Amino acid sequence: MRSTVFLAAISVAFLATGQSQAQDAAAGEKVFARCKACHTAEDDTNKVGPSLKGVLGKTAGTHEGYKYSPAMVKAGEGGLVWNEQTLTEYLHSPKAMVKGTKMAFAGLKKDDEIANVIAYLKQFSQ
Repeated sequence: MRSTVFLAAISVAFLATGQSQAQDAAAGEKVFARCKACHTAEDDTNKVGPSLKGVLGKTAGTHEGYKYSPAMVKAGEGGLVWNEQTLTEYLHSPKAMVKGTKMAFAGLKKDDEIANVIAYLKQFSQ
């Protein structure tokens, strides 16, 4: 009986820790620092890459005033809309998801970093 209660307590603690990491916008802001050379999320200013303000729910390749690669425009025309699932896949490996994208970044390998960046971007997508 004690071991069952102990295992249940550990499981709850583990899940709670995993959820807080997966939803941490402050941690996402730190990861997003790697993206700031090319992107901003706070305003609609395009840099080397497009602004990511309002990216969640937006069709790929459509941010006004930015010249996307033909591959990204085609992806958007094919129905690619940025949401948590599509951003997760893209941030793992941009060139694998959109072959021909001009984004040079190789991607993020850690799932918690990706989830945190998405939590950070959500603040600017409302």
